[in-house]
Order: sequence, then structure tokens, then C-alpha cells
Amino acid sequence: MSLTWDELAGRALARQFPAAPARDPAAVADALARVGPVQSQTARSPFLGLAARLPGVEHSAITAAYDAHLVVRGSNLRGTVHTSTAADHALLEVATRTGQRALWARYLRLEDTTLEQVWAALEDHAREEWRTPAELGAHLRAWVAEHDPGAAPRLDDTQGRYLAFGHGGLVRRPLTGGWEGQGKPVYRTATALLGPRDDVLDDPAAALDALVRRHLSCHGPASRQDLAWWAGLGLRVVDATLARLAEDGATEQEEGPDGRTHHDLTDAPGPVDLPGVRLLPEFDALMCAYEPSARVRFATPEHLARLWHSENGLVDAPLLVDGRLTGVWRLAGSGRARRCEVRWFAGTRRPRRAEVEEQLEHLQRAYPVEVTALDVAREQG
Repeated sequence: MSLTWDELAGRALARQFPAAPARDPAAVADALARVGPVQSQTARSPFLGLAARLPGVEHSAITAAYDAHLVVRGSNLRGTVHTSTAADHALLEVATRTGQRALWARYLRLEDTTLEQVWAALEDHAREEWRTPAELGAHLRAWVAEHDPGAAPRLDDTQGRYLAFGHGGLVRRPLTGGWEGQGKPVYRTATALLGPRDDVLDDPAAALDALVRRHLSCHGPASRQDLAWWAGLGLRVVDATLARLAEDGATEQEEGPDGRTHHDLTDAPGPVDLPGVRLLPEFDALMCAYEPSARVRFATPEHLARLWHSENGLVDAPLLVDGRLTGVWRLAGSGRARRCEVRWFAGTRRPRRAEVEEQLEHLQRAYPVEVTALDVAREQG
């Protein structure tokens, strides 16, 4: 008998909303160890995601976790920005080196040097001080020109400029302002702040095994397509990793409602219900941990089309009601005082105002805004 979408959702919710007694910086890191890396090109996403999963956590605790490098931010999976624990960052780097290798090779077009040498040169440049994207870009150009004069790098378009700071071996922080803001970033070599990672880089297969185990522990059950999409890896790499884990007896398989084989850890928790309301961030894991067609475990195809804008890859902040994505919400305005607008989709349960107000109390503790007005209504159209 195959799994249903509801069963898949219930199992994932058990991992994404764990109970946690503490709310200090160490608890912030522990929460990210439980729920996995948070996609963070919208800098507020970790703050909003933690408010929904660690209710009562303070903005100061999240900031302190960043400042102490208990959690770090860097460009890695699929070339996007993620916040993760320091331990996970090394695994994400291996996934980035593996999954983005062809992209780097296509853009740099090296002749006499290797990508490993290029990455090492970028890390050396940012080892002792924080570097801006412009500084990293200039260093990359100069290094290739000096060490590989026959190369013909393409570094003038958006993707080419990204390569200088998109290396997974770097971490980033805001140049000015708080961690929750969209200020200009600067970059530093991860090992300069977090310590050596040679044990991870020296055995990429073991690192990928650990990464897939991490995904399943945070988001499982998952298909090979889910894992490939999330990690930015090819299916052949994922298949080899899953085969090793199955051979070791670490995983088990069940057929899903889409006919795909779903993999999970043998000691995974059972499904749970998640009553009530949560205000989730853009690019939340309930969307981004799964290949697009598999997100129906949490929402109907029609509602997913409303949340995910395929023309530009943007995601509206989802409203989670009783474990289903059934609306959108946003903080309107600028500055500290904001108006919260909640829109629930037709045919779904209307979130009660008191439920939303309770979540806004948690949000305002984790994210430095003051919600001065609340509008809850059914989405029109």
C-alpha cells in the first residue's frame, strides 16, 4: 500500500515543527539542526521561520547565534543563499562543489589550472579579512589572468559575477545593519571562522551521504527527485548516495502517491497533525525542500501556482493553517511600523483573528517590527 500525500505531509511536519524548551542562541542552532538549512536570499526568512518554529525566540538570540557563528549564511545549494548550522555548512559546500562544477567550468573555461585551485585562491584572498563582491571579482579576474592566461572566462554577466562570491567555501554577513536586513554583504573564508573541514572535503561521497541523511531527517520522506532538486545535484549522484545508504541499512523505501519511490530513515518519527496557524517566510522549506510537483503534500496545485511565481522564481510568504498552505500574508509598508495583511484562499478554513494575533506576537519578538494593524480577508479573484 502506497503512502498518501497527507501521510507524507504529516511525517514532514513532525520534523519541521519540533518541540524545544529553550530559546537561547544555542537553541537557535539546535532548531536549525532539527529543521535544516533555511533559504535566505530574503534575509528576514530565518527570523520569520524561527518565529513560526521556535515561538517566543527573541531577535537578540538569533542575532547572537549568527555573531557567535553557531549559525552561518552562505551561497551554496542551487546557487542560493542559505542559513545553516556551522556543521551543515561544510556539507553544503560539498554539494555546491559537486552540483555547480559544470557551471564554473563553463564560465571560467580554464586551460592550465583547476577549479580546486581557483576555489583555494578565493579562500586565500578572504581568509584574513571580509571582502566585498567587487573585491572578490577583481581577485578572480586577476588570478585567472596570471595563472591561466590561455583561459577565456566569462565574468561580465550576472552569473559570471556571481562566481566570485558564490563559492560554497565562503560565508557572508551584512556590511552594515542587522542580520535581518537586505544590506550589502561581505564574505570571509569559512575555515577562518569555523575551523578546518578537510575531513569533509577529503571524502565527498561520505559528505553527500551525510547531506542526504540530513535532508531526510529534516524533510523526509523524499523521492530521488526531491533530493536532487533541493541539493542541486544530478540524479546519478543522488542515486549512488541512496544506494550506499540503503546498503548500510540506514534507509527504507515506500511507494508514494505519485508512483515515485520515497526514501526515509529507518528511525524516522511518525506523522503528526499541526493544528492552528503559522506565518511562514518566503522560500520556506515546506516549499523549497521538494521538487515542485511534490509540494502537493502541503497544498493544492492551484494554491501552489498562486504561491510560486514560475516566471521569476519568487515565492510569496505562505500561510500555514492546520498543516496546509492555504493563503499568503505580508507586512505592508516600510520602517518599523507595519500593517499585516493575511489573505486566505477560497475553499479553505479561514484563520481566526486570534490565531493570527498570537503568531504576530511571536513574530514581533523575533523580527524587529511593530505590527500596528491587521487585515484578515479572503483573497479575491
